[in-house]
Amino acid sequence: MLRVSDLHVFYGPSHVLWGVSLDVAAGAVVALLGRNGVGKSTTLKAIIGLVPARQGRVELRTAEGWRDLTPLPPWERAALGIGYVPEDRRIFPHLTVRENLRVGLDRLGLPPRARQQALERAFDLFPALPALLERQGRVLSGGQQQMLALARVLVLSPRIILLDEPSQGLSPMLADSVLDAVARLGREGIAVLLVEQNAVAALEVCARAYLMDKGTVARGTTADALRADRAALERTLGVTADDLRGAR
Repeated sequence: MLRVSDLHVFYGPSHVLWGVSLDVAAGAVVALLGRNGVGKSTTLKAIIGLVPARQGRVELRTAEGWRDLTPLPPWERAALGIGYVPEDRRIFPHLTVRENLRVGLDRLGLPPRARQQALERAFDLFPALPALLERQGRVLSGGQQQMLALARVLVLSPRIILLDEPSQGLSPMLADSVLDAVARLGREGIAVLLVEQNAVAALEVCARAYLMDKGTVARGTTADALRADRAALERTLGVTADDLRGAR
């Protein structure tokens, strides 16, 4: 469904992505893992178009076949069904939860019944949100903000969501809740490309994983195979046997 081929990205003179290639199937939850600074977040930004690719292609499968997104601006990629939740969530702090959700819905121009159905879908995934509708984003907890950020994308009915560090700064219980929601998205047919520093937790909810190192994809494999390869987990991600024993 999503295909990234030989992607090269520069920040000024610095070559930060070196030929990144990966695939995400429809309805699959795929993890993009690696230590800090290896290019995971930059890969997501290049896919949605927030940073330009110097070389390579980003393609999305549509009813007409594979569509090259590389020349398109971010808003056109989003209109084709790519959702993006950045690491810092980017909710509107002085708008209420209701108003944050309306930002996307208003752009779609949906009739009232379709708008309500879109909201109900988000509330079904995050049942705590309806009680928060009149609260401003700035007073929400970190977990509530993350739920709102995901819900704001979900009401747009994306085909794939690019999700950057959703559990960062959350308590273990809230982090588990957010990652459970990610797994449910996959079961409901929405693909997810997940960047997550907690590799052990990510491997619990994804079917496939890509390991990044120094701006390139070092390995792509199933989550089960990677979880069983303790040497690779420790060498590439710093995950120990004790971490695996403590997995949820």
